[in-house]
Amino acid sequence: MSCNKKSLLFGNKVVVVLVFLFCLVHSSESLRPLFACNPSNGLTRTLRFCRVNVPIHVRVQDLIGRLTLQEKIRLLVNNAAAVPRLGIGGYEWWSEALHGVSDVGPGAKFGGAFPGATSFPQVITTAASFNQSLWEEIGRVVSDEARAMYNGGVAGLTYWSPNVNILRDPRWGRGQETPGEDPVVAGKYAASYVRGLQGNGAGNRLKVAACCKHYTAYDLDNWNGVDRFHFNAKVSKQDLEDTYNVPFKSCVYEGKVASVMCSYNQVNGKPTCADENLLKNTIRGQWRLNGYIVSDCDSVDVFFNQQHYTKTPEEAAAASIKAGLDLDCGPFLAIFTEGAVKKGLLTEYDVNLALANTITVQMRLGMFDGNLGPYANLGPRDVCTLAHRHLALEAAHQGIVLLKNSGRSLPLSPRRHRTVAVIGPNSDVTETMIGNYAGKACTYTTPLQGISRYARTLHQAGCAGVACRGNQGFGAAEAAAREADATVLVMGLDQSIEAETRDRTGLLLPGYQQELVTRVAQASKGPVILVLMSGGPIDVSFAKNNPRVAAIIWAGYPGQAGGAAIANIIFGAVNPGGKLPMTWYPQDYVAKVPMTIMAMRAYGNYPGRTYRFYKGPVVFPFGFGLSYTTFTHSLAQNPLAQLSVSSYKLNSAIFNSSSNSIKVSHANCGTFPKVPLHVEVSNTGEFDGTHTVFVFAEPPKNGIKGLGVNKQLIAFEKVHVTAGAKRTVQVDVDACKHLGVVDEYGRRRIPMGEHKLHIGDLKHTILVQPQL
Repeated sequence: MSCNKKSLLFGNKVVVVLVFLFCLVHSSESLRPLFACNPSNGLTRTLRFCRVNVPIHVRVQDLIGRLTLQEKIRLLVNNAAAVPRLGIGGYEWWSEALHGVSDVGPGAKFGGAFPGATSFPQVITTAASFNQSLWEEIGRVVSDEARAMYNGGVAGLTYWSPNVNILRDPRWGRGQETPGEDPVVAGKYAASYVRGLQGNGAGNRLKVAACCKHYTAYDLDNWNGVDRFHFNAKVSKQDLEDTYNVPFKSCVYEGKVASVMCSYNQVNGKPTCADENLLKNTIRGQWRLNGYIVSDCDSVDVFFNQQHYTKTPEEAAAASIKAGLDLDCGPFLAIFTEGAVKKGLLTEYDVNLALANTITVQMRLGMFDGNLGPYANLGPRDVCTLAHRHLALEAAHQGIVLLKNSGRSLPLSPRRHRTVAVIGPNSDVTETMIGNYAGKACTYTTPLQGISRYARTLHQAGCAGVACRGNQGFGAAEAAAREADATVLVMGLDQSIEAETRDRTGLLLPGYQQELVTRVAQASKGPVILVLMSGGPIDVSFAKNNPRVAAIIWAGYPGQAGGAAIANIIFGAVNPGGKLPMTWYPQDYVAKVPMTIMAMRAYGNYPGRTYRFYKGPVVFPFGFGLSYTTFTHSLAQNPLAQLSVSSYKLNSAIFNSSSNSIKVSHANCGTFPKVPLHVEVSNTGEFDGTHTVFVFAEPPKNGIKGLGVNKQLIAFEKVHVTAGAKRTVQVDVDACKHLGVVDEYGRRRIPMGEHKLHIGDLKHTILVQPQL
C-alpha cells in the first residue's frame, strides 16, 4: 500500500480517519535523512547500536531496548516512523527492482540528478535466455543503480523483488513478472538475481536487500469474478512441495535472500500471512531464513476486512505477528498492534522478535553505520552508464525467441531488403517494451527506430492500440506491404490486456489483430515477419500454419533497447538463441482448465498444467527456440555413455517396497557418486551462435501414487559455439538432487528403476537400484 496510490480498504470510519492522519503525516515528510548514526549529530559516541565494531546482534538488541512500545509499533509498517531522540529518520521499506529500479513503490523517486534508471527486459524475456550469469549480472547492475539512488536520498535499500511465482496458467496477468513455468528454472533465476542484488560483501553484509514474492501458490489476480483478495488456493501437499514452494526454497537456501513476502490469497483455508506453518515453521524454521518476512501490501487488512479470518482487527494483528510476519506493507499493524498487546493477544516480546528481524537487515545494509562502506561513492554517474545500457541490449538479444523461420527467410539482407514495411500497434511503442513494475527508462529504441537503422521504412500502425477494435487502417497497411521488399508486423499485447489485477480470458490476439496479420501477409510482396510482444503465451496457430508468414519472433517485453535488439536479430547482426520458458497452448486449452483449479497433474478430462504434467497438443513447447545455425549433441568422455546406461545402487535405512522407492530424507545422499555426463555440442551451421543444453529426466512409472510426471528439467547450461566448432558441457547427475520425485504426502522420494535422460535428441538411461 502507498498512501497516494492505493485506496484505503478499511470499512470502519474511525480507522479511516486514523489512516488518513497516518498518511498525512508521512506524505508531508521531506526526503529521508541520508544516514542514521551520523557523526554530526553527536549521538554516535554514546549509543552502542551506532558502533560499527560491535556485533550486529548486540547492536540490534541495544536499539530495541531503547525504544518504547509505541515507537516499536510504528516500525512494524513499511512507512516506518522516525525516532528523532535516537537520531533515526523515517524509512520507506517499499521499493521495487523487478528488472531495474522502479518508482512503482513509494521508496524510490526519479527526478533531478536521477531522471531514470536502466530498464532491462521484463523477467519472462530475460528468463528465456536461460543464462544464469546474465541473471546475476543484471542484478548486480540494478543494485549499483539502487545504491547510487540511495546515496542521493531518493531510494531505499530494501527491494521487494524478484517475483518467483510459477507461471501455472497462461492467462495470468502477472506471468510476465516471473521466470516461467518450470520450478527449477524459477529457483535458479531467483538465486542468481538475488545474489546479484545483494552482492558478495564480507560476512553478513548486504548491498541491497532482495525479497522473493509472493509466497505461496499465488497466480490468480482477477478471473471470472474471482480475485486474489478472496481466492482460496486449494493445493495438495504434492504440488506445494514439487512446484509452488520450490523457487522460494531456492531463494532462501541458494540465494540467501534477505526477505520473503507472503501473498494475498489463502492456501487451503488459511491466509498465507497468518499461517504459522508456512511462515514460522517453513521459511524460518526449515529453510532458516536470515531476514524478515513482509506482507504483500494490505494483506493483513485483506484477511481481516475481506476474508473475515478473525473477528477483530487486534486478533488479525496478533495472528500475523505470531505466525511469523515481521513487517506490514500498510498501516494495519501500526494501528492495531498496541490494542492486541493490551488485550493480551500479543506480548511486547513478540513485537521485539519481529523488530529484531527487520532491524538486523537494516544493520546488515549499513544503515546505522553513517556514510561508510564499499558503496558510499556510488552516485548519478553510476546510473544509466554506457555499460548498463549495453547490458540491457544484450539481455534483449539473449531473451528473444525465434519460433518460425520458413525457408530460412531470416535474416533479412540490408542489400536485398532496402525498404521494409513496419506495421502494427506495437511497432513504435516505448513503455510497452518494459512491461510492468518498471521505472523511468534511460532511453528507448522502438522497433521502428531499430529497423530504420538498417533500411528505409514505411510505417503504418494498422490498429489504434493492441485492442485493435476496427480495421480502418488495414488498407494503408496493405499498401505499405505491397510496396516494401519485406514486411515486419509488430503485434501482441500490453498492460491493457495483461497486468496486475488483469488476467486474460483467452489466448488469441486481441480484436482484429489476426485479420490484420493475415491481410498484410497476403498483400506483401516480400517475406513477412511477425514479431510478438507479450508476457504470456499467445495462440498464433493461424500464423504458424500460414505459408505467407515466413517467420515468427517472440520478443516478450524486451526492455528499453528492445527495438534495437529486434532489428539486430531480423537483420542477422545477432543470432537468436532464446528458448521459451513456458508452454504455448492452443485456445481450446482454457475452456478445459478453470484458473481456480490449482492441481498440476492431469486427471479425468483435466489435461494438467505445464510441460511436466500436461497431456495435450501445444502451439510451441517449453524450451522451444530456433537459431540461424544448427546444433547437434553427442555424449563424450564418459565410458558409461558407450552403454547408454549408467547404474548405481543407493543404500538406505528405509526402502519402501510398495512404491519401489527410497525417501530422500532417509538416503545417505552424501555418499552417492554423481554420474558425469559430458555433452558435446557441435555447431554444424554457418553462423556463430548460443545454445541451451537442456537435461530432462523421465522417472520410472512405478508405485508412487499420483506421480503424473511426463519429464522434468534437472539441469540447463548456456554455451556459445562458433560455426563449425564443438564445445563440451558437463552435467553431474545427482540421484538425490535430480532424480527425486514427490509423493502424495509431499515427501521426496527416489524411484528405483530406469530414469531416462533426454538431452535434445539423445537418450541416456540411469538405472537406480536399492542396495539391500
